[in-house]
Amino acid sequence: MTGAQAVVAALERAGVETIFGYPGGAIMPLYDALYEHRVRHILVRHEAAAAFAASGYARTSGRVGVCCATSGPGATNLVTGLLDAMMDSVPLVAITGQVRSELMGTDGFQEADVCAITQPVTKRNVLISDVNRIGETIAEAFALARQGRPGPVLVDIPNDVLKARIDDAAVSEPMTYGGGERPRVSEAAIRDAVARIRSARRPVAIIGGGVRAGAVDLYRLFVAMLGLPHAAPGDANYLGMLGMHGLKAANKAVQRADLLVALGMRFDDRVTGKPDRFAREAAVIHADIDATEFGKIVPADVTLHGDLRETLRALVDELARGHVPRFDDWAAEARLLGGPLPSDRVTDDQLSATGVLDRLFEAIPEDAIVTTDVGQHQMWAAQRARPAHPRKYATSAGLGAMGFGFPAAVGAAYANPDVPVYAIVGDGGFQMCLPELATLRRYDVPVKIVLIDNQNLGMVRQWQELFFSQRYSATNLADNPDFVAIARAYGIDAYAITAPDHAASVIARFVASRGPALLHCACHPTENVWPMIPAGMTVDDLMEARA
Repeated sequence: MTGAQAVVAALERAGVETIFGYPGGAIMPLYDALYEHRVRHILVRHEAAAAFAASGYARTSGRVGVCCATSGPGATNLVTGLLDAMMDSVPLVAITGQVRSELMGTDGFQEADVCAITQPVTKRNVLISDVNRIGETIAEAFALARQGRPGPVLVDIPNDVLKARIDDAAVSEPMTYGGGERPRVSEAAIRDAVARIRSARRPVAIIGGGVRAGAVDLYRLFVAMLGLPHAAPGDANYLGMLGMHGLKAANKAVQRADLLVALGMRFDDRVTGKPDRFAREAAVIHADIDATEFGKIVPADVTLHGDLRETLRALVDELARGHVPRFDDWAAEARLLGGPLPSDRVTDDQLSATGVLDRLFEAIPEDAIVTTDVGQHQMWAAQRARPAHPRKYATSAGLGAMGFGFPAAVGAAYANPDVPVYAIVGDGGFQMCLPELATLRRYDVPVKIVLIDNQNLGMVRQWQELFFSQRYSATNLADNPDFVAIARAYGIDAYAITAPDHAASVIARFVASRGPALLHCACHPTENVWPMIPAGMTVDDLMEARA
């Protein structure tokens, strides 16, 4: 058996069914090993799309996403996707080919020190120099990607190692990796947290990606047990998205809260604004598996270091041992702090992006998975989406990587073959990954693309309007191509909405269509996202319309 065949055998042992990648010289032995193998390879049209597709696969399934690329430019094209996975705690394994061992360090053709380049954007990376270490290294990579705070791991393999021979018996032996012990939350800290919950009058729960990693049901039990207002879809006490473009009720409730229960989140600047003015009246209980997050941005009065499932179970059990407070009156009061979403000035004969998305979310099935790209459409979608589960919604949150939404939807479709998948994208980000239409057509992936085309880099244009004296530098996309014609050239069904009076009927036909399809929405060019808290400010500075 060759080293390349050993890699494929190790992937199969790890339960891998699908890989997203793009071939090249150094990794060619691996592609030869994949030929007619039951581990399915999906050929994307750019390595960045391979990483984003693997991320979409992982985000919507909980399984490890896998991507591969060749040496040099192939591997460096994965970097943005690896950083995106790192920031959003997504389990991902990337396998890259490397030049022959004898050429390493000589500036050989398509050589790059991939381990050095990716060190800051992965949980760990490793160069395999011994063919006999392939099995254990791949097993370790998958374990590391999953354990603790999930994230990406890269395995770099020189071409000669992929070609080297290895004993078949050694490859067939199961490989395990124990890893380190998980942190266990302190019983004293749990008692302290519960005492603070019992004495609170206006508590609010806010969450991050940590809840997605197997803690959803316990989180819902916890907030339901207390009647707690919170910032995650699931029940009537959901206040909406928190942060810069979050809903008024969520932002105002946090500012009025006397206790924040922050679960599996890192107090990103798009949530906090100016940290020393964020939730000024609140004590903070912060639960996370990554102790480096404690006190990094917002000081915590109680830290709960451990797996969030175990932490929430401990909180529920400790509450059940004594008085269980109810916060229904405060939750009702918090909901009234909001109101309808503000809308921008768009005349009746012009197509509004928010109007399109309102109709879309009314039309798509409740179990649908939605991915988004990055920009205004991302915020409009987040304000309106009510996913049944966090794994039903995927967006590039921490990195904000344009080009993410469409390939992530491809990955989501492979992870969830019986669930409808919709990619909501803008005209800027879509053109960064438009060739992936060929991937849709080749494999007949039933992804539905909703293209919000306002002929602008809309979010940048909005900031230029509000904060740069309307000096619109390099944001006009009035020369966009005919997206409907391009989709059809790739063999993809395409629909178009140009005016609001026929939006509902076109959306209905689009949703009902079979197979991959694109819906082009020619929207008003200057519609803005409201509400908005300017960067570094607080809810006290919230804007709901142009001045």
